[in-house]
Amino acid sequence: MNKNVKSSIYPPRFWPALIIFSLTGQVAWVVENMYFNVFIYKMFQASAEEISLMVAASAVMATLTTVLIGALSDKIGKRKIFICGGYILWGISILCFAFIRADVIAALFGGAASVAATGVTLVIVMDCVMTFFGSSANDACFNAWLTDATEKGGRGAAEGVNAMMPLIAILVVFGGFMSFDLNRAESWVSIYLIIGITVMIIGLLGLVLIAETGVKKEENQDYWGNILYGFRPTVVKANPTLYLTLFGFVIFNIAIQVFMPYLILYYDVSLGLDNYVIIMAPAIILAAVVTVFAGKYYDKVGFYRSVIPSLGLLMAGFVILFFFKQTLLVFIGSLLMMSGYLSGMAVFGAMIRERIPAGKAGMFQGLRIFAQVLIPGVIGPYIGALVLRGAEKIVNDDGTTSFVPNANVFLAALVVAVILMILIVWKKNAFKEK
Repeated sequence: MNKNVKSSIYPPRFWPALIIFSLTGQVAWVVENMYFNVFIYKMFQASAEEISLMVAASAVMATLTTVLIGALSDKIGKRKIFICGGYILWGISILCFAFIRADVIAALFGGAASVAATGVTLVIVMDCVMTFFGSSANDACFNAWLTDATEKGGRGAAEGVNAMMPLIAILVVFGGFMSFDLNRAESWVSIYLIIGITVMIIGLLGLVLIAETGVKKEENQDYWGNILYGFRPTVVKANPTLYLTLFGFVIFNIAIQVFMPYLILYYDVSLGLDNYVIIMAPAIILAAVVTVFAGKYYDKVGFYRSVIPSLGLLMAGFVILFFFKQTLLVFIGSLLMMSGYLSGMAVFGAMIRERIPAGKAGMFQGLRIFAQVLIPGVIGPYIGALVLRGAEKIVNDDGTTSFVPNANVFLAALVVAVILMILIVWKKNAFKEK
């Protein structure tokens, strides 16, 4: 592996395109993955099971979309039109959430008793619609474009930047909306308008910023055959390390999804950290720096020697968050957890891109999303909901009840992470392959 790759191997527009589209996409995903949970919890008193159902339904939609659209972009030989058009439609779908309000639902469907149930249903349905556009643009085609545009020996650096964007997006969303009262419907309207319009503008900007990567169009390609390409036994047999890495990636993301849907609610409701945005901002910034270095470290030493420290940080964070509730220790635990999470995403992402056969990037995005979204998005939140089944209940001002997330989700996530560590050490020879 080339240890001296510099960013100059990429054209001038590459880094701005990577940063702007990755960050904007992750801001939209933060609103979905973290704020939708808060939205239906605070506006419609959703239960842990309903939050789990929403995450699972979105994961299924994201996977199907990525499989279908990723293969389609390979067949057509174009990424840009899917990225830009998808971002524009993605923004429009986010705007639609501004109309999912209790007063609008009551006026349209009547009956105050059914407002909460109807609201939860509408959010889940529209979440799937939004996910279709977002996954088409980001999961399928932007990620395929990034694989096409990066080069061996330099993927770790690019993936380090890409992997840090979820944390930067959390910082942007938390910082941008920290003054909003999330108990008020008006605040959510403003949030959806701001995010939706921003995503639409970035889609238009991409018409100038995104450069096609010259994917070869195959006139005689079998589209449905391309969809199933990554699942063929012959392909699995020819790429054993890729599939072993994807299996490890599944376990890694299950650990993340055990606690992530409930993280903000844990800070806010369980710990009562009204100032959790200010507390978390330094942790997010420091974790983003760690992630950049993790990507570069991968380029130097490879997957095995870079993933072990990432998992160590992640598990240390889980331990601290499970045992301690003091603000300083919550900050330290969150810093370690976030550093491990994002650096792990960087090294897993770089390893997967490194192992994808040349010219097959679009076909493999569906397989990647199976590992990153579908399986973890179904299993992880279910485990989280299971350990929260006996959680404490609180009575809201309107007489409804809501569950209180507890630290058991971090213990469950730790158990999953330990299983992954055992797998990686057991198969270290395979993971050490260049």
